[in-house]
Amino acid sequence: MSKKKDGIKNVLIDGTTVSLDGIIAVARREASVRLSERPAFRERLERSRRGLLAAIAADVPVYGVNTGYGKSCGNRLKKNAVLGNGGNMMRFHGCGTGETLGVEETRAAMLCRLLCLARGYSGVSYALLEQLAAFLNLGLTPVVPSEGSVGASGDLTPLSYILAALAGERDVVYAGKRMPARRALKRAGLKPHLFGAKEPLAMINGTSVMTGIAAVVLDRADYLLRAAVDATALSVHALQGKAHHYHPVIGEAKPFPGQIHVADRLRKHLQTRAPEAQLECEGPETLQDPYSLRCAPQVVGVLDDALAWIRPWVEIEANSANDNPLFAEGVEHPLMGGNFYGGHLAFAMDGLKAALASVADMADRQVVLLVNPQVNRGLPGDLVRVDGPERFRHHGFKAMSITASALTAEALKQTMPAASFSRSSESHNQDKVSMGTIAARDADRVCTLTERVVAIHLLAAAQACEIRGRLGDRPALAKKVAAIRKLAQPTWEDRPMDADIESVARAISRGEMADG
Repeated sequence: MSKKKDGIKNVLIDGTTVSLDGIIAVARREASVRLSERPAFRERLERSRRGLLAAIAADVPVYGVNTGYGKSCGNRLKKNAVLGNGGNMMRFHGCGTGETLGVEETRAAMLCRLLCLARGYSGVSYALLEQLAAFLNLGLTPVVPSEGSVGASGDLTPLSYILAALAGERDVVYAGKRMPARRALKRAGLKPHLFGAKEPLAMINGTSVMTGIAAVVLDRADYLLRAAVDATALSVHALQGKAHHYHPVIGEAKPFPGQIHVADRLRKHLQTRAPEAQLECEGPETLQDPYSLRCAPQVVGVLDDALAWIRPWVEIEANSANDNPLFAEGVEHPLMGGNFYGGHLAFAMDGLKAALASVADMADRQVVLLVNPQVNRGLPGDLVRVDGPERFRHHGFKAMSITASALTAEALKQTMPAASFSRSSESHNQDKVSMGTIAARDADRVCTLTERVVAIHLLAAAQACEIRGRLGDRPALAKKVAAIRKLAQPTWEDRPMDADIESVARAISRGEMADG
């Protein structure tokens, strides 16, 4: 069970900002959503709706309502055809491919769409917001293919699957089973939503899928950061490293907040009841530890600082009106712009995946230090503890280090910025696109790979600490090893360890091993 997000049990939707923690609480079904019943909130939605209807009545061109879509916007529809315009969007955009998004990511995307529409610029009905809220509260999750979005005009293709599910088309996951949406709606006591003018376009013309993925990845990345610091502290103890590499004056001399924060956590983990000299290697060649240990605050600190600036960006995007066109009080005509463009999210996710992959690389290098008898300061090769003639039949963490290397290489390979691959699409109407959804998916994949590398690192470091001994002198580290041992036992004799990797990686992802 994941840690509760500050005990959030209910998220109010009233057109104001919902925090990232609130989004995650809803995504993980730890919180429900509640639409505001304040008259001012409903009136704001109605003003936007009236602006749309007035434009239609006056034969003012409103993109996607009484015009065609994209390059076809020069086509005009008669008033009596407007209400029927849009229903087809859920069908012709039904061309997504690849694995489906996870339930949490899809729920986060649905909430982000609800937040967008609740801002009161989109011209949609209160009933549409009610349908989205009901899906979230009753646990109906549309099945959404992950591939097919260029990130402008927003997440058209993946959001079309959410659009269709609200109307009772395509498939959803309900009560743990995949089934046709219409059947799930009936079981849940809901009716298919009948879309009004512009509502289909308002549902799909935005950044909510990339934002939902980004929100979940950010939450996981925060837990991953803590696990990487834990593993590094264990490695320092196992390798008899130098705690003074994390002295606060070093941070004062180069005051990046993330670097200071990580060094502070390492110092707390390495606090000892014994003189530090008794726990540190004193050979002349060990004056300084290798970079993957010594520079951990400078490596992991980049991720820490990246999360600090990415979080507000994701919250802004999630709580924005990223729709087109928009309607605002005091503006007589529809505002047709480009808020559906996911440039900020693309840049943020491209940066996040680079910071995550760097942590994977650091963890992989520390695993090598732990298993290699030439550099591990007296630990047995591959952390094999079996003595006597049987020793050479066992290989301990030999293959685990190979897997860590493979996972790290794949993570590093994924760090090519997705935004750099913008390309013209849709008959040169969408001639500059964000690739924000691909960047977010990349970040999700890199996060998964890094969680597995850090899981291997934790397993290796815990075993190395048990071999080295004196964990009792560092109570914080003894507690960490005990937590790891609840998930996986030591590997004194060769056995498969794939389940151990997944168990620890899952615990990292869910925050089950994280402390303050």
